[in-house]
Amino acid sequence: MTKRRYTVKRGIVINVVLMVLILVIAIISMNSGKMNLSPLEVLNVLIGNGTDKQNLIVFDFRLPRIVLSILVGLGMGAAGVVMQSLLRNDMASPGTLGISSGSGLFVLFFVVFIASTGKSSFIALPLLAFVGGLLAAGLIFLLSYRRGRDISPIGLILTGVALGSGYGALTTFLTLKLDDSQMNFMLYWLAGSLWGDDWGYISILTPWVLILLGYIFYKARILNALHLGNQTAQGLGVSVKRQFLGLSIAAVALSSGSVAVGGSFFFVGLIAPHMARKLVGPDHKLLIPAASLAGGLVVVLADTITRTVSLVGDVPTGIVITVISVPYFLYLLAKAK
Repeated sequence: MTKRRYTVKRGIVINVVLMVLILVIAIISMNSGKMNLSPLEVLNVLIGNGTDKQNLIVFDFRLPRIVLSILVGLGMGAAGVVMQSLLRNDMASPGTLGISSGSGLFVLFFVVFIASTGKSSFIALPLLAFVGGLLAAGLIFLLSYRRGRDISPIGLILTGVALGSGYGALTTFLTLKLDDSQMNFMLYWLAGSLWGDDWGYISILTPWVLILLGYIFYKARILNALHLGNQTAQGLGVSVKRQFLGLSIAAVALSSGSVAVGGSFFFVGLIAPHMARKLVGPDHKLLIPAASLAGGLVVVLADTITRTVSLVGDVPTGIVITVISVPYFLYLLAKAK
C-alpha cells in the first residue's frame, strides 16, 4: 500500500513537472523568434500595456502557434496511449494503423474540392479529417474481424499498413490535380507545419481536444482493465465491445482533429506514450495525462527550435520532432527485451 501511494505521488509530481516545463518553454517561445521581445515586453503585452507592434507579434503570430502546438501534442499523446492500450501493442499509433493516411486523403479532398470554392474551413477541415480517419479505422477493423475470435493486434497493424499504401496511391493520384500553392500546402501539411495557427481554428480545436481528453481520462479504469486482456476485462464486468468502440472513436477523433489543423504529427502519437510509460508506469490515471503533456512538450519544444535556431529554409515542426525523437525511440528499441 505504501509503495502504491509512493507511485501515485511520484506520478502526480511528474505530471506537474511536465506542466511547468510546457509553461516555461511557452514563455521562452513568446520571447524568441526573428523579432525578439524581452520578457518585460511580453509581460507588458499580457497585462495590456504593450504597443501595437508588440501586441501583433504576441497575439497574432506567437501565442496562437504556441497554443496550437500544445493542443496538437495533447491530442496525439492521448490518442497514442488509447491505441496502444486497446491493442496491447507498443507499436500501435494513428500512423502505423493507417489512420494518418485516411485523414491525409480527406484533407487532400478538402484542398482540391472545397478550399478552391472559398468555403469556410474552420469546421469543414477538422470534420473531414475526422471522417477520413474514422473510415480508415472502420475499414481496418472490418477487414481484421473474424467471427468468434478476438481481433489480432498484429493483424490490425498489417491491415493498416496495407490500407495506408492504398490511400497513399490515391493521394498521389489526386495530387496531379493540385496547382503549385496547393501542392506546397500538402507537402508542408505532410511534414507537420502547424499551419492552422489562427484563432478561428484554435476555437474549434480547443473544445474538441479538451472534451475528448476528459472522456478518455474518465475511462482510465476501463483502459486499465482492457490492457490486461479482453477475458480479464470481461471478468471484471467490462462491456469490452462497447468500451473498445467508444474509446477507438475517441482516439481517432483526437488524432484526426489534431492533425487537420496542425499537420501530420502522427509520430508524436507513437513516442509520447513510451516516454510517459517510462516516467509514471502503466496506470492510465497517471499515464493519460503524462502522455498528453509529453506530447505537448515535444511539439512546443520542436516549434520553438524551428523559430529560434537558424536552419536552412522554413523547416516544418514535424521534421524537427522526428530528428529529436528518433534517437530516443531507437534507445527504447535497444533496451527492449
